[in-house]
Parts: sequence; C-alpha cells; structure tokens
Amino acid sequence: MKEKMGSQHFPVYILLSLLATAVIIPIINSESFGKVKALIIATLSIALGLSVRTLQEVYKNGGYTYNFGNWNEKIGVQLVVDEFSAFMGLFIVALSFLIVIYSLKDIEHEIKPQQFTGFYTLVFILLFSMLGMTYTNDLFNMYVFMEILSITSCSIISIKRKKENYMASLRYLILNTMGSLSVLLGIALLYMVSGQLNMTQIYLTISKIWNLYPTNILVAVGFILTGLGIKAAVFPLHVWLPDAHSTAPTPSSALLSSIVVKVYIFSAYKILFKVLGQTIVVGLGIPTYITYFAAIGMIMGSIFAIGQKDIKRMLAYSSVAQIGYIFLGLGLATVEGLSASLFHIISHGLMKSALFLSAGSIIYYKEKRDLRDLDGIGYEMPITMTVFTIAAFGMIGIPGISGFMSKLYLSFAVLGANKPIYLAIILISSFLNAVYYLPIVISAFLKESKNRRNIMAIERLPKLMLVPMVIIAVAVVAIGFYPQIIMTLVEKAVPTFLL
Repeated sequence: MKEKMGSQHFPVYILLSLLATAVIIPIINSESFGKVKALIIATLSIALGLSVRTLQEVYKNGGYTYNFGNWNEKIGVQLVVDEFSAFMGLFIVALSFLIVIYSLKDIEHEIKPQQFTGFYTLVFILLFSMLGMTYTNDLFNMYVFMEILSITSCSIISIKRKKENYMASLRYLILNTMGSLSVLLGIALLYMVSGQLNMTQIYLTISKIWNLYPTNILVAVGFILTGLGIKAAVFPLHVWLPDAHSTAPTPSSALLSSIVVKVYIFSAYKILFKVLGQTIVVGLGIPTYITYFAAIGMIMGSIFAIGQKDIKRMLAYSSVAQIGYIFLGLGLATVEGLSASLFHIISHGLMKSALFLSAGSIIYYKEKRDLRDLDGIGYEMPITMTVFTIAAFGMIGIPGISGFMSKLYLSFAVLGANKPIYLAIILISSFLNAVYYLPIVISAFLKESKNRRNIMAIERLPKLMLVPMVIIAVAVVAIGFYPQIIMTLVEKAVPTFLL
C-alpha cells in the first residue's frame, strides 16, 4: 500500500462533505426546502465526482492507506482505499444519489413538511456511516460506524410516526442491538488473541499463531458473523426486516434493502478474508456453515414472499432470498465465488431499488399496495410498471438482465467448487421467484382493470421520480448485456481479499 498523496485525500473529503451537510441541513429554515434540495443535490454531486476520481486514482496508482494525523496504524485511525473500497464506495454514492433524487418528490407524500430536514439529516449521516464502514481498516472504528448506521436506520423507519413504524423500528432496534453486542464480543475475543485492532496488523499476527488458539478464533468469528447476520437479515436472523422495509417510507426501504444491508456484508468480507485470511477461514470450516444458511435462506425467503399480499412486504421477503445468493458466493471462499457474490451485490442493489421505487410510485399515484388491486395498472403507469417488470425479470433470471448474469456466475462458481447441489437450489429459488413476480406482471399488463378500460395512458408521475427509476432500469439491462462493465471492476476487487 502506498502512503497518501494530494489527490488521495478524496475519500476524506467525501466523508467530511456528507457529515457537514448533515449538520447544515437542520440550520436551514425548514420552510426553505428549495435550499435544502439544492444543498442535497450539490453535496451528492460532489461526492459522486470524488468517488469516480478515487476509483480512477486507485486503478492508476494502486491502493493506499490513509492515517489520520500521521498516527501509527496500531493506535490511530486508518482508512484503506483499494480496488474494493473505492468500487463499493462509488456504488454506495451513485445508487444513493438516484434514490435521494427520487425521494425529493416522493417524500412529500410520505411524511410531514416539518420532518423533511430531519429526514435528510438522517440520510446523510446514514451515507457517512456506510462509507466509513467501507473504507475503515480498524475493527473498533468499524463498530462505531456500525452503531451510527444502526441508529440512523432505525430513525428513517420510525420517521412516519405511525404505530406500525414505531413497532417495526423498536423490533429493529432490539435485534440490531443484540447484533451489535455480538459483534463487539467477537472483536474483543480477536483482540485477546492478537492484541491489535487494525485489520492488517491482526492478519499479520493471527496468521502466525492461529493454530494455538483455534477455538478462540472460531468463537470470535461465530459471534461476529451472527451479529452481522442479524444486521444483514440472513435467514433465520431476518425477522426484523419485513416489518421495517414494508412500513418505512419508500426511499428508506430502497436505501435499506439495496445498500444498507450490503454494507454489513462488506464487513463480513473484511473480517473473513482481510482479518483472518482464506487459509484460516477454510481451515476452521467456516464456509460450510455459511453456505448451509445461505441455501436455506434462498428457498425460505422466496416461500415467505409467495404468501404476501402487500407489495413492499413481498419485496422485503424477496431480499432475504437474494441475500442468500450473496452469502452463498461468500461461503464458497473461492475467487469465482467471491466474484459472483460481489457482482450480485451490484445487480441486486440496482434491481431491488428499481422494485421498491416503482412500488413506491404505485403507492404515490394510486395509493394501492395490495397485489390484488393491480389489475391493468400497466396501462395507467406504463413506465413505472416497465421498470418493475425489468427488475422482476432480473430477479427471476431472465436472460438479458443483470440478475441472469448474477445467477450464471454463481452457478459456474458452485460447479467450480464441486458443489452441484447448490446449482439445484439456485434453480429452485429462481422458480420460486417466478411464482410471485410473474403474477404481478401478468395482472398489470394482461388483466382488465375493474375501474377503467385497458387503454395506454401517459405517465403522470413527477419527473423527479421517473428519471431515477428509468436510469436504474437501463443500468440493469446494460449490465445484463455487457456484464464485463461490472465484472472487470469486481475481478480487480477480489484479489484485495484473498491475501
């Protein structure tokens, strides 16, 4: 790793700009929402530009470390900006930018005007903590950012001030607190063995002595993965997710499902492969347990989704199944498995945000969320339902959409690892996805509406909501036809793990 140079301060500038905006927003007069919008767009544009430049810098000159105040990494705060963190940082900022643009109009339908500034303050703190977790190279700082993320996630769920939101956020808070304590205990056990908190230093120490403390390390990893599993909604630790995602404002649901839970998975990558290393992880048999839970989640998440009537609740259970795909690739502990897992993180993030945003648009325009009331809605909202259909086909695995490539890469990975049973599970899960997504598409475009004739109408949804959805849908199709756009970046990121 190289030491920092002038342009390599960019990740810090991104973090500081997000944090500064979170502080400034409440100061602005709540009646001047136009100024708040301008500040939001300006800050996210700057963050996006700096994220692109950071990725370019890393690919040109290689990864580097950033020590705050020039303190030694053993006692100071250190960021690592490599191919993985720069790529994932860009993914977080870019997708959040589109979701936040959508929210500038949709949020008027979700919460009261006096809550707008509070909501966007939380959103920017949320982004700050997610990027902090992605860049940090210190276990304790990762935990601090994780706690900030948990609290703000809880807050953007409860901001609607309804009974169901309070109940969902309370359940989320209780379970995520248990997850945080589990992670903290695991970190403490790793510190007992290594005497270090810096991830690189722990790796250097544990790689030499792990044979002396296999039980301690296995217990520590068990606590950490259990805690992260709760936060990432891995089956059967997902019980908070359906209520949280279905009751939260649509932009909150999109952020939580497409990005927030992925950041906890990023932490799992770091713990397993940057802190412990592939040799220790495989030697302790950890991948076997991960793949078992992943496979069960892929099936059970879809089975629960089939029985739902509320569109957002159905999408929430679908996320449980899709997280199973990601953890299956992670559990293979191979280059191909990790590549497929990272590819699916990007693919699922785009598809699930498209699904939640289009579902939110239906709720915004028609005030309907029951799946039985969507007959003929494709003629009233053709663009929205086209976006939904593209993303739904991706979830099923229809060729030409990014979801198909995700499953194809994962299928090759499980065959390469000589575990064909998981290929059968992927196929079964894809069939179950079709069971609950296809009826929605059929009802929208092939069934007669009860209240009007099936004549195609002009979409009347605000452009601030339409444009982000269309951009995401185009990206999903583009990656489906040209997966190398993402896979090239993924293949550069994976070697940063397999030390």
